[in-house]
Amino acid sequence: MSGIDATQIVLASRPDGRPTTDNFRLETTSLPAISPGQLLLRTDYLSLDPYMRGRMSGAKSYAEPTPVGGLMEGSGVATVLESKHPDFREGDVVLARTGWRTHAVSDAAGLRKLDDTLAPVTTALGVLGMPGFTAYSGMKMIGKPKQGDTVVVAAASGPVGSLVGQIAKRAGARSVGIAGGKEKCAFAKSMFGFDEVVDHKSADFAQQLAEVCPKGIDVYFENVGGAVWQAVLPLLNTYARVPVCGLISQYNSFPAGDSQALLAQTMHTVLARSLTLRGYINSEFAGELYPSFLGEIGGAVASGEIRYREDFIDGLENAPVGLIGLLEGNNFGKLIVRVNVR
Repeated sequence: MSGIDATQIVLASRPDGRPTTDNFRLETTSLPAISPGQLLLRTDYLSLDPYMRGRMSGAKSYAEPTPVGGLMEGSGVATVLESKHPDFREGDVVLARTGWRTHAVSDAAGLRKLDDTLAPVTTALGVLGMPGFTAYSGMKMIGKPKQGDTVVVAAASGPVGSLVGQIAKRAGARSVGIAGGKEKCAFAKSMFGFDEVVDHKSADFAQQLAEVCPKGIDVYFENVGGAVWQAVLPLLNTYARVPVCGLISQYNSFPAGDSQALLAQTMHTVLARSLTLRGYINSEFAGELYPSFLGEIGGAVASGEIRYREDFIDGLENAPVGLIGLLEGNNFGKLIVRVNVR
């Protein structure tokens, strides 16, 4: 097969605050014919995740930023169209770092074959992928919930928060979710089994959270920050554990308020209550935990014990709008772009 034209989305400019569609550019590029050891992939599904906002920034972080003019980074479920690699053949479905493009050439590094007889292939982007492993590793290595604990997590209807809540229940803990809007709150409680779910959009959110956590909070899984953290902080018990995997409320700008006063309060509470507050990147634990994650959570998904929700948008060209909406909480479940689904 000769080279193929791919449609791709690149970073046109760095956003100042909230991203806009002007920060992205749709392009067509010609891919070369594959060489020995390479594969030609067709991206079927593309994952949209909050970390992508960080890659759009030029600020120093745990990963190199996407250069202006560079391909937007991301994982996809892809079909092998052509293979010159001994471990893969035409028609295989794989998890791959395709980026935001319709087709990609791969050297097979990091590829994982997917089996749709075990679970839908899209779960490799959500509950059985990076978001799911983020929840699993943070809870296993830092949160360590146990019988009788109160575990709180924001974005409870999303792919990370929903699994955090279910892992807490499996450990015998009491799970309290935080979500935006009555519909998401009701869904998180009925679908994912949270004991309580509080609406962060409510005017008396902090009071409601305190009422449903009468014995305080033993584990707070932090992926939001901002006003949610301010409500959680006074409720943290002595020796509470706080896995910090994200701060989505601060990705576009820092929240309003006296940040210096909040910092002082935070650090005083860390000291006075002997808190374990640890930031982490899920890949730190991949070598140690990923096989057990796939075995434990994969089996629970297959049996229906672990539940999940996926939210689809159609067309690669709509990925920028999807990411912008994701950062504002408009998605309902794991957000996935259907790119080349046939």
